[in-house]
Amino acid sequence: MTRKLIKPNLRDIKQGAKKEFKHKPPPPYKTHAENYYYVKQMNNHTPLVIVLIDGETMNARIEWYDENCLKIKKQNGDNLILFKSQIKYIFKDPAFVTDEKSSRDSDE
Repeated sequence: MTRKLIKPNLRDIKQGAKKEFKHKPPPPYKTHAENYYYVKQMNNHTPLVIVLIDGETMNARIEWYDENCLKIKKQNGDNLILFKSQIKYIFKDPAFVTDEKSSRDSDE
């Protein structure tokens, strides 16, 4: 009994590999989630706490935003322009959140 050695064509193997391993495309660079958040906070005039990289905190509202900066109005009436690169994080003012919950509870 003689055995025949079957040698596959290398070109066919490469084409088959390309078909099998289709990668998902990466997600888009801009999801616009940041823009949605800023617009929502601006329209609701939500009091926010802004924590800067150096640890300073500010209580303010967002008036407008740009690709690189935010214009905020502090509680004492001062207007500031902050570069987004200097902001560590932003969250809703806890005093406002508890006032909002208590007003909803009293309405019911």
